[in-house]
Amino acid sequence: MSALSGQRALIFVGDDYEDLELWYPKLRLEEAGARTIVAGLAGDHTYRGKHGYPCRSDAAVSEVRAAEFDLLVVPGGWMPDKLRRDEHVLRLTRECFAAGKLIATICHGPWILISAGVCRGLRMTSTPGIRDDLVNAGAAWVDEPVVTDRNVISSRRPPDLPAMCTAMLAWRRG
Repeated sequence: MSALSGQRALIFVGDDYEDLELWYPKLRLEEAGARTIVAGLAGDHTYRGKHGYPCRSDAAVSEVRAAEFDLLVVPGGWMPDKLRRDEHVLRLTRECFAAGKLIATICHGPWILISAGVCRGLRMTSTPGIRDDLVNAGAAWVDEPVVTDRNVISSRRPPDLPAMCTAMLAWRRG
């Protein structure tokens, strides 16, 4: 049985999310017994992924509280650049980080963590395109499939999803 069985996972969604980076972790978490809630800027709204796959949000980010969740998944795509402008998204991210809740992010997802101001002192990875953004935010960037530092798991791109999800499912609050 996974350590995440019975846990509640919040997953951010918005237009132009990277399809695999949302769906692969969502389904793996559900297989492990976690309950997933997908939240976007609007609740009960269908968002389109970069490759056209739809995802319906369960809630609006303005209506959920970090205290209701055990972990946060921040997919990539172009979505993070839009969502990081929303104060509710940033508040949720900060609160999850401060509470030591697991945050799993991939590709351009760290843009949200950067804007939330939680990257300083973390060892992280991402798509190479935002390497400078992470370094400028105070993170130590490395080119590895998956990096775990404290309560943050980061990965580079869709081919790294198996490594990211393995780390996510094995994570235990230290």
